[in-house]
This record gives sequence, C-alpha cells and structure tokens, in this order.
Amino acid sequence: MIPIPGTSESSSTITDDQTAGQGGHHPGPRWQLRFWCIFGGQALSLIGSALTQFVLLWWITDTTGSVSALATAGMAALLPQALLSPLGGTFADRYSRRLLMIGADVISALCMVVLIALFLTGQIALWHVYVMMFIRSAMQAFQAPAAAASMAMLVPRSFLPRAAGLNQTLQGMTVVAAAPLGALAISVMPLGWALSLDVITALLGVTPLLIFAIPQRRSPKISASGIWPEFREGIHLVWDNPGLLRLYGLLGAVVLVVMPSFTLVPLLVKEFFNGGAPQVALMEGLGGVGMIVGGLVIAAIAPRRKMPWILVGFALSCLALALAALVPSSLFGVAVAWWVVSSAAFILGNAPLTALLQTTIPNHLQGRVLSLLSMVMGLAAPIGLALATPVGEWLGGRWLFVLMGVLGAMVSLSGFLSLSLRSLENDMWDK
Repeated sequence: MIPIPGTSESSSTITDDQTAGQGGHHPGPRWQLRFWCIFGGQALSLIGSALTQFVLLWWITDTTGSVSALATAGMAALLPQALLSPLGGTFADRYSRRLLMIGADVISALCMVVLIALFLTGQIALWHVYVMMFIRSAMQAFQAPAAAASMAMLVPRSFLPRAAGLNQTLQGMTVVAAAPLGALAISVMPLGWALSLDVITALLGVTPLLIFAIPQRRSPKISASGIWPEFREGIHLVWDNPGLLRLYGLLGAVVLVVMPSFTLVPLLVKEFFNGGAPQVALMEGLGGVGMIVGGLVIAAIAPRRKMPWILVGFALSCLALALAALVPSSLFGVAVAWWVVSSAAFILGNAPLTALLQTTIPNHLQGRVLSLLSMVMGLAAPIGLALATPVGEWLGGRWLFVLMGVLGAMVSLSGFLSLSLRSLENDMWDK
C-alpha cells in the first residue's frame, strides 16, 4: 500500500518490480483528498498564470498594435518549453516530480516579482516582458511533465478518463475567471499590482505540494543509466509504435496551423470587431465556459474509444474557429458563440487524448513520452506563429483566422485515413 500524506519522497516511491503493470497501481485510501488538494492548488496557480497572460498580451496589444510583437511574445512563451521539455520529462521520471513542480512554480513567481517592480517603477520595456515570458516558459518544461505524469499515480486507473475531464473542467474555470479578473484588475489598479495576483496564486499552488507526497514509479535501471540513455528510451517508445508516431505528427501539424489564433485573438477583437479589453475578456471568459462544458461531458461519458473523440473534437474546434471569424463585425455576439463551441470541442478532443496517453504509456516513461509531445507541439507553435505573421500582415487578422480554422479541420480529419492511428488503442492494449 502506498502512503498517502507526508513529505518524504522516499515513502512514496515504488518500482516496476513492486507493481505489475500500469493497471496494478492503486493510489490507496483517501486518494480523493490528495488529488483534489494538489490539483486544486495547481488550478489556482493556473488562474494566476492565465490572468498574467491576459494582462501582458493586452498590454502588448494596446502598446504596439502589432502582429509581430504579439507573435514574438507567443514564441517567447512557447519555444523554451518546447526545447527543454525532453530534459524536463527525463527529470520528471528520474527525480522527485513534487520537488520539480515546487521549484518551477517558485521560480516563475520570482520572475513575476521582477516584472512587478519594473512596471511600478516605470522602467518596463517590451524586451523585459519577453525575457520573463521566456524564463517562465522554461519552467513549464519541468512543471508540465511532472504534473501530467503524477496524475496516473494519484487516482485509480478506472478514474483516469474522468480525472482528465475534470482537470480540463478546472482549466476551463481558470479561463472563465482569468480573463474577467484580468480586465477588472487593470481597470482598478496599476498593471504592476495586477500582476501580483499571480504571485499569490503561485504560493497557493505550492502549499499542497508541501503537505502531500506524490507516489512515483521508478525503473530499477534508472540509477545506473544516465540522462541521455533515459531520454532515448522515451524516443524509442514513440518511434517504434507507428500509431503513436503518427499521433504525434498529427498533433504537431494541428498545432502548427491553429496555435497562432490563441495569441492573436486580442488583435482580431480590436481590429475587426472594434473591441477592447472587456470584449477580449468576454470572449475568453465564455470560451472557458465552453471548456467547462466539454470537460463535464467527458467526465460524465468517460468514452471507452478515445481516438474518434480526439480527431472529431479537434476538427470541430478548428472549424468553429473559422466560423467565429467569418461573422460580420457587427455580430460580435455570434462570433463569441462560435468561440464557445470551439473551446468546448477542443476539450472533447484534448481530454480523451490525455486519458489515452496516461492509460497506455507505462508510468515510469510518462514524463519522457509526454514531454516529447510537448516538444513536438511546442516547436510547431512558434513555427506556426512565424509563418502566420507575414500571412496575417498580408491577409489581415480575420482571414488568417479563417484559413487557420479550415486547414486545422482538414488536418484533424485526415487522421481517419491512417489505419495505424485508428488502431492505436488496440495495439497498445494488446501489449
């Protein structure tokens, strides 16, 4: 039996020899308390991070009004995580995932303290924001795989699909809260003090990690091997499985096409719909409501066959994105409605994807394998932004959104043409 509370990492470490396969693990009694405390704390931290992202992107939009400036911010927030994710994933399998999460949150909070001081003293420059986004993104390369790999050890396997749906619901709630809170914060206080909310929520996110241990499965070979052999082990698992390899390629292509939309939405609202920060907050906040609905649907249904949900969910999300940009500028409410549909459909694809990977990949490899996916998607995102910048300057923000949505839907649906992708679940289960 795995101990539940406690701060001793050694008391919560098990090896593959102690547990027969992925399905042999049970998190022990009172696992609900530990799960909700840890990921509830992480949800609060996500609220602060999302609020910060909203405030900083709106400041860049309002200050520069430039697609290039927003694209640069997006690349600063994505590229370090992509490049360092393999290292972060290897660390998550080799070292304490709990301590990695604590360290990443603390360093991110310190970066925000520096930005607060620069804003309050009037010495802020655009490059300061880029640098701090860069560092926080690097910390995400260590925090994200550690948190994702911990999920499978905090709940029973049968609960994983629902846990993925509930986790997506919590993330949707952070979007609902962050955009309106960000708009409210910058309207009632100096921007520097608005950013201080991120520091507070980061501390709230770290607190449960100081109280509860996270069970962790480690390979008995891990102490004898080095970082590079362990990293290659994760690469081989993906490379040697045709379905998993094609899934990673498909997701990378979808992200390359669609990801710029999340960075450029403030510009679409300002230039095409003649809106301001409240309208951006409304759009993103109601998009969070859509995410909550999508997460609750997955939590309630817990689909057994996940691949059709993944492909159709992402395709519908992309198509709704294009429809949101196609409505006339006088019908902002209709555009928001399509944005909500896009957000809900995204979760209908993303939550089953998370559950699929967590139930089919051995836990002692999850940090590395999931970080490889983060690297693929993280590298695709800045490449997509780099390609979208000249296209956006030429077509304009509205038609760039339409193009991204249509192409993203086509790429997602192309997955049904791949036999190895459609049979991925069967192949992995047979093993």
